[in-house]
Amino acid sequence: MKFKVPIFDVKNLHFSVRGQKILENISFEIFNGEYIAIIGPNGGGKTTLIRTLLGLEKPSKGEIKIYGKSISSFKDWSKIGYVPQRAALIDESFPATVYDIVSMGRVSKRRMFTPLTKTDKEAIFDAMQTMGVFDLKDKMVGKLSGGQRQRVMIARALASKPDILILDEPNTGVDMHSQQKFYALLSKLNKEENITILFITHDIGVIADDIARLFTINQKATICNNPKETLSCEDMSQLYGIEAHLIHNHKHEH
Repeated sequence: MKFKVPIFDVKNLHFSVRGQKILENISFEIFNGEYIAIIGPNGGGKTTLIRTLLGLEKPSKGEIKIYGKSISSFKDWSKIGYVPQRAALIDESFPATVYDIVSMGRVSKRRMFTPLTKTDKEAIFDAMQTMGVFDLKDKMVGKLSGGQRQRVMIARALASKPDILILDEPNTGVDMHSQQKFYALLSKLNKEENITILFITHDIGVIADDIARLFTINQKATICNNPKETLSCEDMSQLYGIEAHLIHNHKHEH
């Protein structure tokens, strides 16, 4: 029996737009320290689900609690780090350094235009060190590679010292080598920093071996508590409507 309060407690969530069902009767809990992937086809409702968890969309029906509080009364949003879809796709001429971007992660902790405190600066430097972008701090973010920009955007989310990191399609525009390094990094954040990880993907080829639970979303949700055993190619084929081949990321092979 679980006595700890979940980070997210979702019950009977429905979401419709103009009569079209996007999400239907979804219930789950996410606990501290978990490493979870949400997978499903484009248009299946994954991003909508995340937006409802972040209070950016209001569900048609159902209840969301964050740390035991109704989402409408939850205030401590700095506990939740969010990297939205296409966050790393920045225009080359974007006039900001890596340090500028990561500093934005502290804005929720203080009022706009208030000078950064010593605590703010330490959190910014810690986040850049963790994501391996400290040596790039004075570089213009638009001039970086896709993989570097991706790490900068995650550093921005980490600067608020969140308990949970939510990433929506984090590998958009990132090459395969950077993707593999990225998933190793997420695993490290989860294990060493004890950050709960929730990431969304439509790519069935990126399901890492160390993901503890998998949510498959295509309007309805299926929760797989042991992805390696429960998730079969038949499940994936049903979810996507195509013949699917599941690829695990064996990190220990050379």
